[in-house]
Amino acid sequence: MHREFGILHQNTWIPMSIKRTRFAMWVAAMLCAAGPQFLYGQGATGPMPEPSPGDIVRIPSGPVPEAASIPPEEIIKRFAAHEDEYVKSRDSFSYRKRLLLEEIGEDGKPVNQTEVDTVPQVGTDGIRYEHLVNHPSSTLQFVHLTPEDLQTYASFPMFPLTTDQLPNYNIHYEGKQPLDQLQTYIFSVEPKRLDRKHPYFSGVVWVDDQDLAIVKSYGKWVTELGDVTSPELPFSMFETYRQPVGNNWFPAYLRSDSEITANKSSIPIRLVIYWTDYAPFPAAPAAAPAPAPTSPTSGLAPPPH
Repeated sequence: MHREFGILHQNTWIPMSIKRTRFAMWVAAMLCAAGPQFLYGQGATGPMPEPSPGDIVRIPSGPVPEAASIPPEEIIKRFAAHEDEYVKSRDSFSYRKRLLLEEIGEDGKPVNQTEVDTVPQVGTDGIRYEHLVNHPSSTLQFVHLTPEDLQTYASFPMFPLTTDQLPNYNIHYEGKQPLDQLQTYIFSVEPKRLDRKHPYFSGVVWVDDQDLAIVKSYGKWVTELGDVTSPELPFSMFETYRQPVGNNWFPAYLRSDSEITANKSSIPIRLVIYWTDYAPFPAAPAAAPAPAPTSPTSGLAPPPH
């Protein structure tokens, strides 16, 4: 087994540290839980396990958090600068996004589901859209996924704690915690104020102690009116893991669990989103050179065509 792991980026393999190798492999294992039909062209064979129930998210509760090796204010400044970079970098990448809405049986496994697959596409107006690449079919019995739901989930910023957003939040250092093979710093995040138009993140982020980049988040989006949810589905708390892509940490896996009431019974439901197949967008073709202008002082007409 190789001791280094690479992300294919513009036909070059970018080596990563062993710790990040194992974390990337761990994230990949969670992606495998989607089943072999999800691993497009990755050579998966045989059945894959379903995602395990989400772990309870805990943060250290001691009266004095374990000290960080650098001042927390500097960590916040550094991870926000990385968020700035990722916002810009992600616009130059394509990827495949798979959204699953599942109804869960008594054994904790999905019994009915619908699936939507999209890829980013830049329109003629220069705006980035999510382009549907499959024809969704559904076996759901109690819930339905609407275009309005999709718009809600697509509108959540993937990198909410950019430098220009920091003044909107109270961010507190909570201590250290291992995350698989990574060592991370934990920060609680709360908006300073709320309004009706702009959702803000409220929750916890995990920051890798080497890259000083956010590698996991758990929380919700809130406005003055309360928690932000889709029109028909009650999901509010979202757990998101990121994966290393070149020098970036991009979203890999999002999960939220909730329940609805149907036929006087509680029906557990689950939302899972996967991002895979990150690759740089092809470079735009170079524009053809403009024809040389006719000299206005020559007194000669252009030659006939």
